[in-house]
Amino acid sequence: MNDENTIDKKFQKELNSGITALILLSVLARSDEPMYGYQIAKLIDTGQEDAPRFKQGVLYPVLRSLEKNTLVESSVEPSVSGPPRRYYRVTETGQAAFERWVILWQQTADFVDDRLEGESNE
Repeated sequence: MNDENTIDKKFQKELNSGITALILLSVLARSDEPMYGYQIAKLIDTGQEDAPRFKQGVLYPVLRSLEKNTLVESSVEPSVSGPPRRYYRVTETGQAAFERWVILWQQTADFVDDRLEGESNE
């Protein structure tokens, strides 16, 4: 059972790493205001037991990567309730990438669903 658990966790980690950037861009692209990491994490966490978990520690490296690739930009603002917060907002480049990635995701999901259901395009 332990081997199955390890394999399942590895598979889930690989799936999550592939879709975290898409989810982050989705949240930021739909927001009218810049958002800070904890805010984003709370929006992503559905509270459903069977939903994938996106831990805050995983979100920040992806946000930094998105920023490095000019898909998001950030600014640090003072906070009345603690240390300064880094706020993220999607760039025009990020918005365009998000729109392309949604199409790629839909194509991928359709392909995987077809294969899992045993259909083919023969």
